[in-house]
Amino acid sequence: MKYCIRFIRSHAVFLIATMCAIVTSIIVPPDEKYLGYIDFKTLACLLATLCVVCALKNIKFFTILARKIIHSTPNFRVCVLALLYITFIGSLFIANDMALITFLPLGWYVLHDTGNEKYTPRLFVLQNIAANLGGMLTPFGNPQNLYLYTKFNIPTMEFMGIMLWPFLLSVTMITLSVFFFPADKMELKKTEYFVFKPKRSAIYLVLFTLSILMVFSVVPYYIALAIIVVAILIMDRYALLRVDYFLILTFFMFFIFAGNMSRIEVIRELLSGLLEKNTLVFSALSCQVISNVPSAILLSQFTDNYKELLLGVNIGGTGTIIASLASLITFSEYCRCTEGGKKRYFAVFTLLNAVFLGVLLIFCSIL
Repeated sequence: MKYCIRFIRSHAVFLIATMCAIVTSIIVPPDEKYLGYIDFKTLACLLATLCVVCALKNIKFFTILARKIIHSTPNFRVCVLALLYITFIGSLFIANDMALITFLPLGWYVLHDTGNEKYTPRLFVLQNIAANLGGMLTPFGNPQNLYLYTKFNIPTMEFMGIMLWPFLLSVTMITLSVFFFPADKMELKKTEYFVFKPKRSAIYLVLFTLSILMVFSVVPYYIALAIIVVAILIMDRYALLRVDYFLILTFFMFFIFAGNMSRIEVIRELLSGLLEKNTLVFSALSCQVISNVPSAILLSQFTDNYKELLLGVNIGGTGTIIASLASLITFSEYCRCTEGGKKRYFAVFTLLNAVFLGVLLIFCSIL
């Protein structure tokens, strides 16, 4: 029973996606059109990126790099800024959920070893916001970006041009947020030592570059995926076991759900009408209820306005705790590190996310 409860909590989004796919499959019985629902390139690119990131995580590549940066900071405020930038930039390359899994423990390490545990809600929430907004600039930065980039065949420079200004505003807001922390001097304790592995790191970074090239269609995705999987199987087969395959399956189920929804006349007319009125606002609000990835997959069936949809599902990752799966990861890590304080966490989370969502929505509306 405990295992079942733990499984449901850990994979709630996947289970919801599966239920949605099953229910809509009853309304729209399976036929030859189902194969057209699945974006195999998106799934392959996502799998390749996750494989390489897990391999890098296994050799503590990100932890070693981040600790070196943190130990070189002069005071607590600058250290917090370094943590937020690391999370922000990490999300740009390894996606928001993996960035949080990697860098939230570093945040706790800094707070605990400097006696600043009282700032845990504030730092964790800001790291969460940094992760959700950091990946918006690149097609591979967030799963929803990867999907929309592939589905609409958005030119790379146009994609980055659309996201550049909200990205820069997000960087500015994240930077200003550090003034909520004191500039006290600090001294970090020596903790567990990790050995840097240059050869493995170099090989994995080459594979990561290959995964980026497959996103941009420089290399056929099926060839690049095969090379990456075989290479990691040889070098670190345990990395393949740590891949979040439920994320891949969640995408698969949402593809079926979205495809079926697009064939239901009433739903198509309703969502098309709402998106026609204001794609940006509706897509951002949709994220608050069903999260950003499913919003991107579902709403892309009913609009060709990829610019506003792209903006909406990225800034919509801020807001409620279910607006992004990454927010649930942050809350889980907070509960693991601290005892109590959940009301305070939710108060800080709600306030800061509302500010970021409101400012970004207004800004993007006048772009």
